[in-house]
Amino acid sequence: MRFQFALTLQALWTGVCQAAMQHYPAAWGHYDVCKSQVYSDEGLTWDYMACQPEAADMTQYLKVTLDPPNITCGDPPETYCALENPYMCNNECDATTEELAHPPELMFDIEGRNPTTFWQSTSWKKYPKALLVNITLSWNKTIELTDDIVLTFESGRPEQMVLEKSLDYGRTWQPYQFYATDCLDAFTMEPKTVQDLTQHTLLDIICTEDYSRGYVWKYDKTVRFEIKDRFALFAGPRLHNMASLYGQLDTTKNLRDFFTITDLRIRLLRPATGATMVDENNLSRYFYAISDIKVQGRCKCNLHANSCVFDKEKLSCECEHNTTGPDCGRCKRNYQGRAWSAGSYLPIPKGTANICIPNNIGPVTRVCDELFRCQNGGECINNVRCNCPPAYTGLLCEKPRCESELGGCAGAESGQAPLTPPSSTWLLLLLLGSMLLRATSC
Repeated sequence: MRFQFALTLQALWTGVCQAAMQHYPAAWGHYDVCKSQVYSDEGLTWDYMACQPEAADMTQYLKVTLDPPNITCGDPPETYCALENPYMCNNECDATTEELAHPPELMFDIEGRNPTTFWQSTSWKKYPKALLVNITLSWNKTIELTDDIVLTFESGRPEQMVLEKSLDYGRTWQPYQFYATDCLDAFTMEPKTVQDLTQHTLLDIICTEDYSRGYVWKYDKTVRFEIKDRFALFAGPRLHNMASLYGQLDTTKNLRDFFTITDLRIRLLRPATGATMVDENNLSRYFYAISDIKVQGRCKCNLHANSCVFDKEKLSCECEHNTTGPDCGRCKRNYQGRAWSAGSYLPIPKGTANICIPNNIGPVTRVCDELFRCQNGGECINNVRCNCPPAYTGLLCEKPRCESELGGCAGAESGQAPLTPPSSTWLLLLLLGSMLLRATSC
């Protein structure tokens, strides 16, 4: 009798202090569901999970800026020669004629057209002054990269280039990677490739010569920043162990920030020359031309949303878990019963939602812990509920399920071992001690 009374007190105390009950399914997923309804001993309840939007082509949501602003060819009209053949000078750029114009928007249009569409710069007519171009891609939103950044050059690939990122909407910039035909000469850096990186050096900024040497017009057009190869350092060569990667992203803030951006900047420092010496008598051979830029990623929603909308030229998360803001970065009004926290990928596979709770509920109280252990083989889930084996029920799995069935428990015939409850006096003492310790937190 006293044992049942102690459990009743514990249940009442939990009802006052506990905000929500969370249970995470065991099946591996991709964090695409924020909540679902489940049946429990207490009836129909919400099961909250960490969630994130699907990856998408992020170039359809960006704003592109060129510096200097007048660097695009065609004003005035200009004729260009082919890099591999200085006598083939039949390519014209004229900004006033649609068929001959090469504006920046053509870096992001549909590929596969014939003829190929591309943006093109003015030629290197001010040589030996450097032909410098900054191409800035801005989302006005925090983005998490999910695949390689790929630039496709219609001209030869640049001999010197830097890819930079910003995490504060373009106020400050950090290099992502350096590219050169000669890294030592251009940037005083030893040449490396992404294959030289390890789990411990993944965040190192390297200079690579893989995408700058030589020019074969049909094949060597792309320049990459290898996201997936860096993922593979944790997830394996075929990215088959994404659980390991998610675990690292969850516990290492610098790692997650490395793949997070608000802006990208492509700094073109020296165009392809195809030779050791620049032909000063035919500078119309040297220019930049980009036919395509690919940036795959998702809106950063702090694992509190599974969709992101583009409205009034702006991306914004459709927040769940009682959160709000462009990145779901704060609790909604009247749901500030505890401090806001980002969702967590852990425990794998469904993570932890860390929902915002109503103001009048107070801190969440633990149901099971070192003092109140789940009985009869039950598993304590995040300290907020016991996951009971099929034969038992109750707050701490203390009740044989057959007690509520027709005919009750029939001893050995019921298939259940007899329940041996803890000493009622010991349990009451523990309960009262626990209530006193937690009184200050509610």
